[in-house]
Amino acid sequence: MNKYFFFFFLICTFFTNQLFSQRVQDISLNNGRGFTTDSLSKGSKKVILSGNTKYTDYKIFSHNRDTTYIDTTLTLKKEYKFNYLRKDNFELLGFHNQGQTFNNLGYSYSNLKRLPDIGFTAKQVSYLEIEDIKYYEVPTPTTEISYRTGLQQGQFVDAIFTLNFSKRFNVSMSYKGLRSLGAYRRSLVSNGNFRGAFHYRTKENQYQIRGHITTQDFFHEENGGLTTEALQGFINEDENFDQRSRLDVNLTDAENQFDATRVYLEHSYKLIANKDTLSNKDFSNLKIGHIFTSENKEYSFSQGTATTTIFGNENPTNTTNRNTLNELTDNELNLEFNSKYVLGKFKAKINVTSYTYGYDTILNSNSSINKLKLKGNAISVGGDWNAKIKNFQLNATASLTPGSARLSGNYLKGEAIFEKDSLFSVKGSLLLSSKSPNFNTLLHQSSYDNYNWQNDAFSNVNTRDLGFVFQSRWINANLNFTNIDNYTYFDENNTPQQSLDQIIYLKVKANREFKLGKFALDNTIMYQNVSSGSSVFRVPEFVTRNTFYYTDDWFKGKPMLVNIGVTFKYFTKYNMNAYNPILSEFTLQNTEEIGFPTFDVFINARVRRTRLFLKVDNVTSGFSKKNYFSAPNYPYRDFTVRFGLVWNWFI
Repeated sequence: MNKYFFFFFLICTFFTNQLFSQRVQDISLNNGRGFTTDSLSKGSKKVILSGNTKYTDYKIFSHNRDTTYIDTTLTLKKEYKFNYLRKDNFELLGFHNQGQTFNNLGYSYSNLKRLPDIGFTAKQVSYLEIEDIKYYEVPTPTTEISYRTGLQQGQFVDAIFTLNFSKRFNVSMSYKGLRSLGAYRRSLVSNGNFRGAFHYRTKENQYQIRGHITTQDFFHEENGGLTTEALQGFINEDENFDQRSRLDVNLTDAENQFDATRVYLEHSYKLIANKDTLSNKDFSNLKIGHIFTSENKEYSFSQGTATTTIFGNENPTNTTNRNTLNELTDNELNLEFNSKYVLGKFKAKINVTSYTYGYDTILNSNSSINKLKLKGNAISVGGDWNAKIKNFQLNATASLTPGSARLSGNYLKGEAIFEKDSLFSVKGSLLLSSKSPNFNTLLHQSSYDNYNWQNDAFSNVNTRDLGFVFQSRWINANLNFTNIDNYTYFDENNTPQQSLDQIIYLKVKANREFKLGKFALDNTIMYQNVSSGSSVFRVPEFVTRNTFYYTDDWFKGKPMLVNIGVTFKYFTKYNMNAYNPILSEFTLQNTEEIGFPTFDVFINARVRRTRLFLKVDNVTSGFSKKNYFSAPNYPYRDFTVRFGLVWNWFI
């Protein structure tokens, strides 16, 4: 881990000649005021900032270079995003302790990754991918702190600090940390996500570079859910078990750990700029680029005492290293240009990828596995295309990895967007993907006999997703129609399988808000249908979320904006997937149907650039039927009161 911090330090110090004196600004984002100079090194340049600095000067760039702004407003969307993931989790059902995993109420296949992954997907719900990293451009040093109380003991903090050493060079550092004890035995969560990012460009944008490093770790105690007796005590509301820590659990000394590090570096050099004479001819902005990615992921499950009644016979070897390791390195070389013949911008690219997945030794003495690692190399070719024709925006990306090796496959994603002023927009998208299943379905070892397999005969998973999105001031709606061949899943015996039936999955979601004075009703409903493959691909037919809330400015001078409301969420009963702590995966089960409503109450407020959140989860749990579960044997959270805030500083 230290070498990555050292790498990041070198990148930062490489551009120290760009340092200049900062100007400390005492402003609100909506009302600019004067600046005072903060002294730095002698002879450094002074940057002249306008006294009319606005919130639009505090920019956030996504991985795809879309621009948004640091937002200090208070809206209902902020309420939906005030959680550990910091995004709307409408299609997810969390376990009782924040930071634990989530069960899926819906699935999205419109943004699949190009390559297969290590797997252990239940541990990666809160993993930050390359596309999740943000880059900034700010006129003054900027900080954001998000805080939320934990369950029983602990807290969650997400801190972001960013500053520009010049208008063309920005550095940001962020850390999201969580430690929460949980209400049930053996449910401690301790997670950490560090991100360090930078971007730099020369005066004429001839050379640009950006990159980031991440180190992420997720440690979870695993209790295997409630025992049969404890489960009956919970369902029957036995007063002896009102204190949830008294309920017995299946595992008393089990835990798993998922660690990951990533280095990402992207830079480009413009060979032919706009000012060159060729810019008025057939092509312009000829640019050569390189992208480097190195990502290591490691997973382990450990247990002091074997529980053969749950997992079957155990025959461990004497090895001490039982970790599953995945290493991926990818180098991309690309050539980009604008041309009238392609109606916009085109990028041709070639990728060289190497990977290693597996173990250092055999973990089970009864194992018949004859290989310890999966490894190989692959060369991919592809292209990106972006064009704008009047009100239409067209985007496409494609990649082909020829051959029959494990990384062979193809990827195509295209979208067309039509915008009619600010009235409405329509987007159509198509995704075609063929790639290997996740590596943990192909090769897995464990000290338990039933958790060892080597599936060399598994075929590529072929996914086709057709999507439509409609957005307007009246209603927002989206539709996705997905077909999947060779769908890979874990069956009732916790063994990976590939479905012989094609999965045909339809998802329709709509959102509409009604307002009357200071009151509003926000409604989101999702309908899902699996017309083929429903025996292995399971989702609830309906999911709905309805929020009734009140918004007003309080006190003289309107120093405080408040949002007070109640959110109702419900999903219909279905055979919800079970959670397996050895695999950190969800598996099929046919014994329990789960579906229940929840009511959450919130009181939120904004004072200047601080948003305060007070939330009461599952307020009806004290007198409602105890039928709320995040997975079989894993109760959802009871009545819980939590406080938090999001605070921005603009120095």
